[in-house]
Amino acid sequence: MKSAVAATITVAAGLFAANMLGVAVAEAPTTATPLRTISVQGTATLPIGQGDNAAAATAVYREGMAGAVTDGQSKAAFLASKLGATLGAVQSVAEGGGYINCTGAPESAYAEYEGEQPDFGSAAQPRAVVPLAASKPTNAAARRKRAKSKHPRAKKAAAVSCTLTAQVALIYAIS
Repeated sequence: MKSAVAATITVAAGLFAANMLGVAVAEAPTTATPLRTISVQGTATLPIGQGDNAAAATAVYREGMAGAVTDGQSKAAFLASKLGATLGAVQSVAEGGGYINCTGAPESAYAEYEGEQPDFGSAAQPRAVVPLAASKPTNAAARRKRAKSKHPRAKKAAAVSCTLTAQVALIYAIS
């Protein structure tokens, strides 16, 4: 019985020592040089119809992401050349999302996008705030002048144009 207990203690001590040796090896300093990288944000802006359906909006968004990758690659190559380095392979790509912005509404510079949204990533959409007073006359004289007009004039329709902006984050290795 005593020899079985002694053998168990010996095996446990051996396993403990082997475990500690494994931890010590894992914590030992490494001699490998860390990978040098360049991180960039690529963007692309494309026109999109104000009332596009989901398929058309997604097609524009994907085209925008492709353009954003090209923009990011161009930025990374520029930065690498300024550092005297050579641009390597892409190490990481992250969809940065996007947003749609429309302009040209009759009474303000901002117009609402009325189509279906593509599957944007995580970027927040910018918000435009238009004061309510911007479309109303600010004084009584201007209101009287409009009231006295015998021939009301039709408002000229403003063309609404919308753009989609896509963003992609890229990390390239450099040497």
